[in-house]
Amino acid sequence: MGQPTDWWRSAVIYQVYVRSFADGDGDGTGDLAGVRARLPYLAELGVDALWFTPWYLSPLKDGGYDVADYRAIDPAFGTLAEAEKLIAEARELGIRTIVDIVPNHVSDQHPWFRAALAGGPERELFHFRPGRGAEGQLPPNDWRSEFGGPAWTRLDDGDWYLHLFAPEQPDLNWAHPAVRQEHEDILRFWFERGVAGVRIDSAALLVKDPRLPDFVQGRDPHPYVDRDELHTVYRSWRAIADEYDGIFVGEVWLPDTERFTRYLRPDELHTAFNFAFMTCPWDAGRLRTAVDETLAEHAPVGAPATWVLCNHDVTRTVTRYGRADTGFDFATKAFGTPTDLALGTRRARAAALLSLALPGAVYVYQGEELGLPEADVPRDRIEDPMHFRSGGSDPGRDGCRVPLPWAAEAPHAGFGGEPWLPQPDDWSDYAADRQAGDPGSMLTLYREAIRLRPEFGDGPLTWLPAPDGVLAFARAEGALCVVNLADTPADLPPHSALLLGSGPLDSAGRLPKDVAVWLRA
Repeated sequence: MGQPTDWWRSAVIYQVYVRSFADGDGDGTGDLAGVRARLPYLAELGVDALWFTPWYLSPLKDGGYDVADYRAIDPAFGTLAEAEKLIAEARELGIRTIVDIVPNHVSDQHPWFRAALAGGPERELFHFRPGRGAEGQLPPNDWRSEFGGPAWTRLDDGDWYLHLFAPEQPDLNWAHPAVRQEHEDILRFWFERGVAGVRIDSAALLVKDPRLPDFVQGRDPHPYVDRDELHTVYRSWRAIADEYDGIFVGEVWLPDTERFTRYLRPDELHTAFNFAFMTCPWDAGRLRTAVDETLAEHAPVGAPATWVLCNHDVTRTVTRYGRADTGFDFATKAFGTPTDLALGTRRARAAALLSLALPGAVYVYQGEELGLPEADVPRDRIEDPMHFRSGGSDPGRDGCRVPLPWAAEAPHAGFGGEPWLPQPDDWSDYAADRQAGDPGSMLTLYREAIRLRPEFGDGPLTWLPAPDGVLAFARAEGALCVVNLADTPADLPPHSALLLGSGPLDSAGRLPKDVAVWLRA
């Protein structure tokens, strides 16, 4: 393809949530046939790679992050042969493939766990413990599930097993050599099928303190987050990836910069998701701080930063930026939260140009290029376990997982059969075919931005003098990005040409509020 081996350092990577992308067989569930049919769309968008959330055999108790077999595609999505064709067909279009693995846990339908429940030696591959209390009626410790409630479930035989997420997702015991060997074999399995990289879910949670002590706030080391033993695991994985010229991206949520960058040392992971930028409110000072801190923490290890506005776990950008509180919004994701969609769309367009102008790799979640808002899924149609584990107070993450609209005049907005999650009545307004011919659409903006992104080159970022509330920076190749988050229009810095704008300039040639532009110096 003529791309350098370090393509990942500045790539635009598109996240595909297969179940909601495109339905090729008309059963209402997105599938690999639907993705293959839309590869020309993705090529025209201009992305360098596709990241697929789990497409493996799964009971789908947590959107596929409960894996029963890593070497099989779930029948709802297709077959392994279809996955191999998709990988090859995408590569012919210059698009690489990144798959997702979930090493912290498996499905309770995984053969190992079923054998463990039957009393086999596979129990050693998980965390089974007797309970506390006179009759073992209390969990072995006080750990809490990431989805709410205790992180332990009791079996009929009296023992408890650990699950940091849903009960259907038992945690693996990473102190056991068979667990390590199995995952190394899984990596080789997918690299041999042509994938270019692997995204690692919950990458900092795998290893637990073998004593399984109660959680004490502030105790170091943490009993199950960011333990030092993890780095031995990832060094062994890196050696495998290097055999195939493959790459890793880790989902690493850590507030400690020094601890975070350990995962990005030259013999460990290539990249890790940057959540500080995504969780920032629409505030110039805080965004600049997030950018500066991100670049600074990556510099010592020579790793590229990554930038993302949204993913399958986070309220969509248009909705988030259209609320009064535009920070990280698990707390503001209440049912019926008012949103100014016009404001959110204007800011999301500007944020797209900001993120795509920054040095490093950019991830685009499916539907962001269409400007989709968060959908209000009826309570009786919600499937996300976060909703149920919260007692119904949290609507969960299904609102950003509603199937995409492709054709305005087609049934179900061209998705395929009746979607597994209901689409809003106005979903056809966002259809890709309607936006494709509109020069002012979000889709056109993304296509143009990705096409023009090489104007910024691979060089560093230099901040330019700017009024309060305005972000302005230059890149080494001479391209400038200016974003106005202030309440009044801003003058543009000296430039030779206007490359692209998220909205029009005012009649005096100034940059209006919540608008971004790319300029040639």
